[in-house]
Amino acid sequence: MISIRNLSKTYGNAEGGHRALDDVTLDIGRGDIFGILGSSGAGKSTLVRCINLLETPTAGHILIEDREITGQSKTDVNKLRREVGMVFQSFNLFPHLTAKQNVMIGQTKVLGRSKEAAEAEAMKQLNAVGLADRADFKPPQLSGGQQQRVAIARAVAMHPNVLLFDEPTSALDPELVRGVLDVIRDLAENSGMTMIVVTHEMDFAREVADRVVFMEDGVVVEQGVPEKVFDHSENARTAEFLGSIG
Repeated sequence: MISIRNLSKTYGNAEGGHRALDDVTLDIGRGDIFGILGSSGAGKSTLVRCINLLETPTAGHILIEDREITGQSKTDVNKLRREVGMVFQSFNLFPHLTAKQNVMIGQTKVLGRSKEAAEAEAMKQLNAVGLADRADFKPPQLSGGQQQRVAIARAVAMHPNVLLFDEPTSALDPELVRGVLDVIRDLAENSGMTMIVVTHEMDFAREVADRVVFMEDGVVVEQGVPEKVFDHSENARTAEFLGSIG
């Protein structure tokens, strides 16, 4: 589904800049739940933002279904974002719109759906995340966990082929994390979408992901099925990181 080859991203000039990604090569299969682990600053968020072309790679290639997406025109980038959804750390909801309107707006503006069709899809997805009864509430009237579930409903309502999660629980109070993880877990089990999840929730990654990678300083240090990476790490840094938070 996704093929990443020799991907690099440098901020600033080539000599004195910060190399956030350094020659990353990965393959992600159709329908895979792919977990990305690592400490802060490891390059995890930069990687998923490059897949959605929110960041322009400095070098390398990204292919989705054998189609090169790096170096695309603005029109092609906008088309790509219809196929590759993203859920951010900070919800990114429109505060003046209701939950339902937030889920509808991308459908009408980007996909050209009728208001009626968009509203029906919005209510379907809000019901799926347990928020049908909050459809007419605006974001300031919702908890952080509820706002993130609205953001997930908004992304799923676009029916993307790939859904990216950039640390979706990192901005939440601990008591709100479980509800959001339950929604993502349900999507992983039932949607059939290819999902890439950047997360610090190790138990969740171990349970839900088909494969995980551990990143450090912009490099993929180790990858494999969760049992291998968590229980039989071959890299000392991976073992040290997992041991420190286990």
